[in-house]
Amino acid sequence: MRLSDADPRLPIPAGLWERDEARRALWNRDIGALLKFVRQHTGASQTLLGSVIGLAQSDVSDIERGLRHVQSLDVLTRIADGLRIPFSLLGISDSPAPTTTLNAPELTESETRLTLAVQAQEDDVRRRELMASALGVGAALVTAPPAVSATPQNPAAALEHALLNPPSAQPVPHQQLAAALTTARDDFTAARYSALGRKLPTLLAAAEATRDETTGRARERAQALVARTYVLGTELAVKQHADCAWATSVLALRAARASGDPVPVAEAARVMAITMRRTGRSPSAVNFLTNTATSLGAERGTPAPEALAARTCLLLTAAYTAASTNQRGTALDLLQEATETSGRIPANTEPLGLFTIQASPAECAMYAISTHNALHTPDEGVQHISAVIPAQLPTAERRARYFTDAARTWHQIGDPRRAYTALRAVEREAPEEVHRPAIQALTANLLYSPQSLPGLKEFALRTGAVTS
Repeated sequence: MRLSDADPRLPIPAGLWERDEARRALWNRDIGALLKFVRQHTGASQTLLGSVIGLAQSDVSDIERGLRHVQSLDVLTRIADGLRIPFSLLGISDSPAPTTTLNAPELTESETRLTLAVQAQEDDVRRRELMASALGVGAALVTAPPAVSATPQNPAAALEHALLNPPSAQPVPHQQLAAALTTARDDFTAARYSALGRKLPTLLAAAEATRDETTGRARERAQALVARTYVLGTELAVKQHADCAWATSVLALRAARASGDPVPVAEAARVMAITMRRTGRSPSAVNFLTNTATSLGAERGTPAPEALAARTCLLLTAAYTAASTNQRGTALDLLQEATETSGRIPANTEPLGLFTIQASPAECAMYAISTHNALHTPDEGVQHISAVIPAQLPTAERRARYFTDAARTWHQIGDPRRAYTALRAVEREAPEEVHRPAIQALTANLLYSPQSLPGLKEFALRTGAVTS
């Protein structure tokens, strides 16, 4: 299904290219000024403009800010074609070489690079036999425990073992499978990671076995459940810095695309991008997220609330991902666009988002905190800490995330007392969260603070940050 059938071409006002500002930018081939001018007079976002001219949002941002200069004839031709600028105004032949447009089936350059990178990574996983084993997971909900147990110290252990040693079982009714998936998601949102880790192997097996026994629309529905189960697996693996995150994210995306449902596709794309970011490929991850967000068709018109919510979540993740490699302008632009998109969701609708996060003002504020932490500008993130009311956050996992980000902010600013107070709040909201490697590292750093913090050493021992 499609959430929107938005026209991919921008409505260009009559006589736009005759205006002095446009003429000046065209004569000088000042593409940055030209793109700003177009967005000013069409109301298009950087993401939408990029989709029209075949560039990623990050590329548009860099061009507008003068960090990149357009000299390629191919790119100039795409811009002229996408914006319906007479070729002569850009000094291009009236009979340019054929180029790729949005209506053509070919991928854009950035999409091609992403596809090749993903394929290369998949090949590497296959060589290590992880993907082959993971694809063989096909079983039903069984009562036998996994050979390796999930523990608070390593909740992802059973998942990793199951990918290499698939359990066996039988298909189950769709309704039963959906109910089991809901229970598993509840474990994640309640930060019961050990319980989730124990359930995932048999749930994954059941989902794949059920899919393999169905056809037509029933198979597509089952694919969506398979995708969401692997999304949960990736979320868990990422939290634990487990190596299996790449395999589970690839499997999630593959099943989501086979479902034909754009919401699971967005959910899977989000966790795939998080995995890409953690393997040092943030620029490709940002492109992937913004391209997926554009495909939802929520740029303009009156899109479905679900499309707006999905787009918000993808742009928030893209903002933090851009910040992780210090792309400040891109990160802040994406953050603003996500916040504006969230504001377009009708106020009277039920909470919406993707499988594990909501698209809400509070979520946008939380991502603003984490984005400024990643940019090493914590002073700019402090104002957002007070904008969030923790008790109003929907789940223990999200409340723990808020307090974690607050702790990182105070630590960067040089206020260890407030950082430790925030970490104690993480433990209060989600006891298993403080055993995560990232929290343990932050706790260990606080131990070297010149300020004495009563109870910190005991907290560090209790959470595994230190052993003695």
